[in-house]
Amino acid sequence: MDFKALKEEVYNANLELVKRGLVIYTWGNVSAIDREKQIVVIKPRGIDYDRLTADDMPVVDMEGNTVDGTLLPSVDLDIHLEIYKAFEDVGGIAHTHSTWATAWCQAQRDIPVMGTTHADHFYGVIPCVRHLAEDKVKGEYEKNLGKAICERFKKIRPLEMGAVLTAGHGPFTWGKNADSAVENSVILEEVAKMAKLTQDIAYGNDVALPRYITDKHYTRKHGKNAYFYQEK
Repeated sequence: MDFKALKEEVYNANLELVKRGLVIYTWGNVSAIDREKQIVVIKPRGIDYDRLTADDMPVVDMEGNTVDGTLLPSVDLDIHLEIYKAFEDVGGIAHTHSTWATAWCQAQRDIPVMGTTHADHFYGVIPCVRHLAEDKVKGEYEKNLGKAICERFKKIRPLEMGAVLTAGHGPFTWGKNADSAVENSVILEEVAKMAKLTQDIAYGNDVALPRYITDKHYTRKHGKNAYFYQEK
């Protein structure tokens, strides 16, 4: 099978995280899935970005077995696989330890909707998945974290949110492909920063955006009768 196009997509998406200042050293990872071939391409673990090439991207099947490549896939692979298995419309996933979003993770706080910047991109409160129990961490840690993320989204449509925070760890974002997953990482970082600054300025006052405004801003951009963009 030919994996060249998907490897290029994943490679370029990983480099975009560096370009946007969301990862340093070997931090973070992006993956993409080919649903027809039932394979996932993901960044290899522990390799500096400036040493990577598209050919270095490992290809695995849906159980994590290597299909193509010689480098070990990201240590977070099982998290990605659980998300792909649960969310059939997701085509790409990104993970970072970006400063502002990770601060919310470490504070174990959901990010509330306080403005239309948030509402334009994430339909509702961005959820934080709580710490796993000790036995889940000592067991199949990454797989269990992936399952916890999916469990948190039982009543949330994944593509309407596109982001999740994991307590004490960092954010994961996703989209229809690797590029849109990275775009959501970039936007999440700005939203996380705005939210913290807004809370500081508000001095504890309730500044939640009214739900009807959230609905309007999200649906005018992503809804059935969206009119945000130029007509195609």
